[in-house]
Amino acid sequence: MSGHAGGLPELADAEYILPLRWSSDAGLEELTGYLRTLSRWIRVRVVDGSPPELFARHSAAWQGIAEHCAPAPWPGRNGKVAGVMTGVMQARAPYLVLADDDVRYTLPALRRAVGLLAGAEIVRPQNYFTPLPWHARWDTARTLLNRAFGSDFPGTLAVRRAALLAAGGYDGDVLFENLELIRTMTAAGGREVRADDLFVARIPPAAAHFRGQRVRQAYDSLAQPGRLLAELALLPLIGWSLRRPARWLPLAGAACLLAELGRRRCGGAAVFPPTAPLWAPAWLLERAVCSWLAVALRLTGGVRYAGSRMPRAGTSPARLRRRFASPEPPAPPVRPRQPAEPRQGA
Repeated sequence: MSGHAGGLPELADAEYILPLRWSSDAGLEELTGYLRTLSRWIRVRVVDGSPPELFARHSAAWQGIAEHCAPAPWPGRNGKVAGVMTGVMQARAPYLVLADDDVRYTLPALRRAVGLLAGAEIVRPQNYFTPLPWHARWDTARTLLNRAFGSDFPGTLAVRRAALLAAGGYDGDVLFENLELIRTMTAAGGREVRADDLFVARIPPAAAHFRGQRVRQAYDSLAQPGRLLAELALLPLIGWSLRRPARWLPLAGAACLLAELGRRRCGGAAVFPPTAPLWAPAWLLERAVCSWLAVALRLTGGVRYAGSRMPRAGTSPARLRRRFASPEPPAPPVRPRQPAEPRQGA
């Protein structure tokens, strides 16, 4: 396992956990620079499920910057959950920042995320894309509509380690793993802070990756039945409105207005461009189609994920509450194994 850079980081009571699984090292140099900067502020732990040759390369690149290990076994088919829980169990700090490999914190944002854990068990920041190619603007419309009705689901969360371990971890057999983590901790009695004005940058995916995730993102709504019903209603509504332009234009205008409300909410205009709400009608049309495709996938065995089928998007809050109301305590989490020496790399 790689050692941490010398000296005590500024956020000594916190640790940054980054689960990843890469099939290509195209972004290695940029990520290494980010991790080097992070390591000056906070202990960094990377849980790496990449193939052996990439794992060895990462271990060499991150020597002295981050703790680097392979994921330990965890029940379920979602490898990201295994990566997160391995990092959580190996961590030594009480406060943890969990982040995908495309998330880019600044020091003020990191300080605030950790600071909010003084009054909460889980903190939900707000991501925004930078830079903004066309597909990032398209997906930003989804973020703005989420903000108009509540809070968005980011690629990063801050959690209290003890609270997550006391809950027994979270289900690794669901697709929408961030929602599952939030629901698990709140069902166990944890306090959630929705920091909708805590903006954390995120690098957009390649356009091809964006296209490949349209139905998978829609599949997440299966964990939110009310939202799913609303999205399924979009296709007949749009079909009805397209018969006459006079019907479609008010609907498109309403979508843009809602997205603009989301953009302005909690200071969002500082990071979301004024043109972003104009993409809302396009995103709604996409979701109108993809939600039906997602239901079809559910009826035929589930969405494809990491070479297998994932039937469940998430666990209902009621089911989780029943689990924690049971007199039987949650099962203790599996203790991670240290990765074998050949996986360590140089």
